[in-house]
Amino acid sequence: MARVQEIEEVRPSDIPTETTPLLNDSDSDSHPTCTSGDFFAKQQDEERTIIIEEPPLRRLILIMATAWFGIFLGALDSTIIATLSAPIASEFNSLSLLSWLATAYLISNAATQPIAGRLTDIFGRRLGLILSNLLFATGNLVCGLSTNHSSMIIGRIIAGVGGGGLISIATFLTSDLTPLRKRGIMQGIANLWYGAGAMLGAVVGGLFQDRTVTGWRLAFLIQVPPSLLLIPIIGVLVKVPPKQSDKSYLSRIDFLGAFFTCSFLILLLLGLNTGGNTVPWLHPLPLTTIPLSMLCFAGFIWWEGKAKQPIIPVALLRDRTVLAACSASLFISMLLMATTFYVPLYLQVLGDSTTTAGLKFLPSPLGGSISALGTGYLMAWTGKYRPFGVLGALVLIVGTILFTLQDENSPKYMTPLALFFVGGGFSTVLTTATVSCLAAVEHSQQALVTSAICKYRPIVIHCRPDGRSTFMSLTSIAVLARSVGGTLGITMASTAYQSNLKEMLWDIFGDRPGGPEEIQRILGGLEELKHLPEGWWHGVMAAFMESFRIVWLMMVCWAAMALFSISFVKRHTLHSTMDRK
Repeated sequence: MARVQEIEEVRPSDIPTETTPLLNDSDSDSHPTCTSGDFFAKQQDEERTIIIEEPPLRRLILIMATAWFGIFLGALDSTIIATLSAPIASEFNSLSLLSWLATAYLISNAATQPIAGRLTDIFGRRLGLILSNLLFATGNLVCGLSTNHSSMIIGRIIAGVGGGGLISIATFLTSDLTPLRKRGIMQGIANLWYGAGAMLGAVVGGLFQDRTVTGWRLAFLIQVPPSLLLIPIIGVLVKVPPKQSDKSYLSRIDFLGAFFTCSFLILLLLGLNTGGNTVPWLHPLPLTTIPLSMLCFAGFIWWEGKAKQPIIPVALLRDRTVLAACSASLFISMLLMATTFYVPLYLQVLGDSTTTAGLKFLPSPLGGSISALGTGYLMAWTGKYRPFGVLGALVLIVGTILFTLQDENSPKYMTPLALFFVGGGFSTVLTTATVSCLAAVEHSQQALVTSAICKYRPIVIHCRPDGRSTFMSLTSIAVLARSVGGTLGITMASTAYQSNLKEMLWDIFGDRPGGPEEIQRILGGLEELKHLPEGWWHGVMAAFMESFRIVWLMMVCWAAMALFSISFVKRHTLHSTMDRK
């Protein structure tokens, strides 16, 4: 286990000042020196952070591998559902279920990730990973055994809670155990695991649907055993201690902030998903839920600004680099989720099987894995990050423009090429945004950093006068931006796609004999495309292609907004050691 440096209380007179030496020979053999007094009484409302030395490389890899495998499973799940969403929706006779297969997972995922940071600060990363794997396995078990769309959505919600913990806690572990300059490499390795899971998921999902008796159900059930096997391994390897405090566990949790976060996301996405899809936009449901979501968002901003221990300290967004990096993460996550769910659907509309669609999707995670690892090494080598973010955003724009040029007559290589650019650009921007966000806060809070001389080595404790842990809070903000972005992306894309497709089909075929019934069958599942009435094919394909083109144009806009956002990040120092040197 990595050596832990315990923080003990000493007299305020022990605090180094500008006129006292930082190294005191008389104390060189004493216990680690940290401070109490009024200043440190405010730190995390009397929470005491236990600083961990950077573990040896071999042990670091073993510890992180347990978290990275969780990322692998989450990626596997995301691409499996992407290639299987159309057949699942068809089995339950509801193409409108398509968006809920994604958003049910992502809503719970988005609500869980920022809370996971605070909860694992209190209860420990190990317990958080164990519970996340248990929930992830339970959710996938429910999905695999579901008999109707309601149980399917419930399973996706449970799996989303577990997946949110798996992804966010892996990020927190990286921050716990590695210095900032190495975090680009660690993020790149994590993206390699994500890429491997995404590659296998896209192909395996199609194989399960096309080649097995159970079809898509086995794709969910197969994820249960490895999730459960991870639990004892995590119990042995992951031993990052939680923060210490004399306060009770419950008093240190921002329940009201979590309530506002969940309410905002659920109400907003419920309104966006139903409006223009299952009910008209002027129906009371979207007219009620969307304004209520805005009220919850206002309540969230108000409460997080005054809470003693907020899950998302919104004051950090006043930093230009933090705001720019989080905005870029939001936009690229919107783009990625739209790509993940609508490119396989596009390929299946063109006649590809789920297996073929999965194979054609491989260039995206492949490009992402290569670019993420390459960007991480370049950051560690050069100490710079902003140029890579700008380059990645430009690559994203190229990839999304390639999508807008496609239709049913386009060359076969166009889609894989566009996916390679999108995957590469996304990973580059994401790695850059994550590192620049963390670098900005550590740099900007230097006036609030105090050094303590410990028995083994210098340590750095990051404090704020209002008692907030800026580093983990910022990690939560970055993770939340990605999760909310993915949720909004799939919701907005689904709303535009479903509304336009329905409108065009009714405009073209609504007056034909049997037209309304046939339109409902088309909207109910892609299998109906094989049994269209004579003279319908070209009109139906035109409606589908125009609906996809609207999604592609939205993706171009999001890529351009990501480029605009990432251009505003400032350059800060990427420290090479855990003590920020």
